[in-house]
Amino acid sequence: MTRRPETPGEPSEVERRLYDALDPAATRPPAPDLFERVLGSIADDRIRRRRIVRTVATLVLAILLLAAIVAVFAPRTGSGQLLLEWWILELFTDALLIGLALWLGPFIKRFGRAYAADVFHDNPQTGKSYIVLTDIVYYLIFIAYILFTVSFQPRENWSIFATAEQAGFEARRIGGILLIIGVLHGVNIVLMPILGRLFSLNRRISRR
Repeated sequence: MTRRPETPGEPSEVERRLYDALDPAATRPPAPDLFERVLGSIADDRIRRRRIVRTVATLVLAILLLAAIVAVFAPRTGSGQLLLEWWILELFTDALLIGLALWLGPFIKRFGRAYAADVFHDNPQTGKSYIVLTDIVYYLIFIAYILFTVSFQPRENWSIFATAEQAGFEARRIGGILLIIGVLHGVNIVLMPILGRLFSLNRRISRR
């Protein structure tokens, strides 16, 4: 069996197999053929879609499992009315915030790469570093918000069972983090072109 000679800079067959074996979704060296690059992009998109479907399905199953456990083991009144203890609603909100962070972060990053690549077209490596740094800031904000708002005991106007006051507080927690991320994301969209222009100008001055 004769092998096609490899052109300089083209990944060998062994390298391609190693990339596929280690991580099918990893960033591979670009193929020299346009058709192969298109096929690779389609395969990567399918992998991302399967990961999103698995993440959403896992989150839905976790919520359904938690709801089933609550329905079975939660105490009831004499008339059969369900009494939900305060810590169950608290844990449910915490799990929802964590799931929201794990889903929303990759979702924003997926659609922000093209925008960052267009803004930092003169400095591609700077654009990649900027995306990584914004990811770190994003998760730090989520972690800090959850730690600041978590409750380890019932608050003053709460009961040992879930009340309307606690439900309103938990709803405000979810709305608060969405508002914070939305505002910061909007500011980031406005500031990114300015930063890209400054970096490009700085690079041109350095070349001169």
